[in-house]
Amino acid sequence: MFAIIGMLVVLGAVVGGYLLEHGNLMVLVQPAELLIIGGSAVGTVLVANPLPTIIAILHGAIAVLKGSRCNKPFYLDTLKMLNEVFVFVRKNSLAKLEPEVEEPEKSQLFSKYPNLVKDHHTLFFFCDTMRMLVTGGIANHDLNEMMELDLETHQHEAAAPVGALTSMADSLPGLGIVAAVLGVVITMGALGGPPEEIGHKVAAALVGTFLGILLCYGFFGPLASHMAKINDAEHQYHHCLRVGLISFAKGSPPIIAAEFARRAIPGNVRPSFKEMEKACKGGGGA
Repeated sequence: MFAIIGMLVVLGAVVGGYLLEHGNLMVLVQPAELLIIGGSAVGTVLVANPLPTIIAILHGAIAVLKGSRCNKPFYLDTLKMLNEVFVFVRKNSLAKLEPEVEEPEKSQLFSKYPNLVKDHHTLFFFCDTMRMLVTGGIANHDLNEMMELDLETHQHEAAAPVGALTSMADSLPGLGIVAAVLGVVITMGALGGPPEEIGHKVAAALVGTFLGILLCYGFFGPLASHMAKINDAEHQYHHCLRVGLISFAKGSPPIIAAEFARRAIPGNVRPSFKEMEKACKGGGGA
């Protein structure tokens, strides 16, 4: 939501300032320049990246417009889920958990937490780790290292679309210059014509440079930066799960393991202990 507001502020400030100086807004409407810049930028992305990265860019842009999910209610729901799963294991043994983690999409235990079920990476990260505990025979430090490897791989994959979008944003000023040069070429071909026509063509050429710089620093650059921040928030969320899981694997009681996970949550979205305790008791944990 704030991303949309920010884009509107950028657009409003640029257009508003231009109109205050009595500029002709229609001069800025240059479809040909926008086609050259936008089409070339999309082409560079297609040349430089495989299809999964391009799809990830689209998903990342949609996530920016929706806003990050990692807020306090989301973390409370996660802590409640951790506590409930750990209490289930304490009451019924790890063997009883095996059917739940083998088919988590059909699990009644996980069905209470749709945010987890819809997030396939988080779901399988959690269930695969619990499956290792069910299997047994793995040391706590090895389990911790296994989770770190998983998170490092996921973080590397999440960084690819951010890097691709950043590269595209960096190319926009140069592509704007390309559009401006083409406009100058057209202007040179019109020399000897009416001064008004030549002036219009020069203005159209300059709009190309303007659009390239504006799209880079006003829209796509900040968009890539926001995507990177969302990735950092997701990584912190998975780190919170890892801390809770390794604490439980070491033998901590459910509520203590959940407390370890709570301490790994960033301070601006971290629930208090009383809030976590209330949520866990409401879900049947103790």
